[in-house]
Amino acid sequence: MVGPWIDATAPYVNGPSSFTQMYGLKDSADARRFVAFWADAGATSFKAYMNITRPELAAAVSEAHRRGLKITGHLCSVTYREAADLGIDDLEHGFFVATDFVKDKQPDLCPGQTGGMTALLGVDVKSPEFTSLVQHLIAHHVAVTSTLTVFETFTRGQPVPPGLEALDPILNAQFEQGYARVQQDTDPRFPKLLALGRAMELAFARAGGLLIAGTDPTGMGGVIPGFSDQREVELLVGSGFTPLEAIRICTLNGATYLGRADRIGSITAGKQADLVVIDGNPAANIADIARVSLVFKQGVGYDPAKLIGSVQGRAGLF
Repeated sequence: MVGPWIDATAPYVNGPSSFTQMYGLKDSADARRFVAFWADAGATSFKAYMNITRPELAAAVSEAHRRGLKITGHLCSVTYREAADLGIDDLEHGFFVATDFVKDKQPDLCPGQTGGMTALLGVDVKSPEFTSLVQHLIAHHVAVTSTLTVFETFTRGQPVPPGLEALDPILNAQFEQGYARVQQDTDPRFPKLLALGRAMELAFARAGGLLIAGTDPTGMGGVIPGFSDQREVELLVGSGFTPLEAIRICTLNGATYLGRADRIGSITAGKQADLVVIDGNPAANIADIARVSLVFKQGVGYDPAKLIGSVQGRAGLF
């Protein structure tokens, strides 16, 4: 089919929460059964979520690894350090959602995403508490996924995300209203948090950590697949990475994390021909990353203008 290759992630592995569409795990045995059920159904990866307990996460990690599958997490109740000790493979959203720095954090309880981010604002990137966490993650081979595109939508002064014309018109109007409210927000915390989060991701990568890149369609909903992937590359360059480093994070590093760098992730003889032809030189000017003139999927070429035109006003409907 025309479109990206997709790894099907199971429903979130989570404890009881206010998100009623999510199944709430009962205990660690239930977590193991949950992972086994979805692995048998064809899921190829798992994601732990904000209200999971340490015993439940340990069981989920064990069952996923027993089947040769990876598990990532958007955590809150479990800290990054605890998750690393339990064997998690990856942590989502950079360090924005880490609760390691919340004073008097109660075991297996989420102090709230706002509480975690407020505590993060008091952390210095060069402080022993942060550098020791980075070294702990690296020592336990835990990757970190940068999702700067969703966090910039909450930050005053950031540009309108690219690709909004692809959104369903109602969803587009809703996002534009939310974006307007953000631009009027005088709260200084999010601009500071975005800058701090970017610095932390840079420090993690510079220390030898495996930084990979994603996006996130949540928040106010203005993060559009494809367009946001290109924007993530630009944001990483703005964080201090060179253009080539940013491109590698968004391509080969992801393939390395998935264990598929032998056949995808870079342009090398013998690898799968999934690539784009750029009208420009993003190694010198990262903005050229959006100037795609041809897309190849497994050696078959597609016209990007026609692909984008086919989904105008439809994104978010399915």
